[in-house]
Amino acid sequence: MSALDLSFFNADLVRQFLWNGFVFSIQLTLVAMAGGILIGTLLALLRLSGRSWLALPAAAYVNTMRSVPLVMVILWFFLLIPFVIGRPLGAEWSAIITFTLFEAAYYSEIMRAGIQSVSRGQVYAGNALGLTYFQTMRLIVLPQAFRNMLPVLLTQTIILFQDTSLVYAIGAYDLLKGFETAGKNFNRPVEAYLLAAAVYFVICYALSSVVKQLQTRIAIAR
Repeated sequence: MSALDLSFFNADLVRQFLWNGFVFSIQLTLVAMAGGILIGTLLALLRLSGRSWLALPAAAYVNTMRSVPLVMVILWFFLLIPFVIGRPLGAEWSAIITFTLFEAAYYSEIMRAGIQSVSRGQVYAGNALGLTYFQTMRLIVLPQAFRNMLPVLLTQTIILFQDTSLVYAIGAYDLLKGFETAGKNFNRPVEAYLLAAAVYFVICYALSSVVKQLQTRIAIAR
């Protein structure tokens, strides 16, 4: 440990190597979260629709995605999709699309649990008012489900932020790639990875504390 030299970690390092990677990691997290929740909610509604021709394909998609390591999905999409569409997408766009589609499976399970946590009486009330299934879900059930599942959705988003480091596999320039590049340029790879771990820990711990406070507030409101 006495040989460690962290003096290279300064404002210039952040500006030259880390800032762009940090911005991309945040953008990737937010876009994948928004798209994942949207698609995941749709998948959850299809699985709970009671119609097998809708539920079975949705269940197959969710189970397939949840059974395959994320890094393999990233590599498959990055290497195979260009052959399908006839042109490369680039590492950044491949990462955004892959993360959105992959996380949708996990958000789907969270939303399905949230929808099922809402009393069936709410659904019966919607039916009594003449609302269709999707109207009942949109106007009555989903607002309550989102409130119930908000802490869990945010926790999954923290995990999503941690997983963004896997885009190194396709060469996308994220926060971890910035640390790796800085470590190579300053010939301090050990220090760079230690600092990367510390930064990820601080960010994720801070976000986890916010989620805990939010969970407490929601519990008190109930």
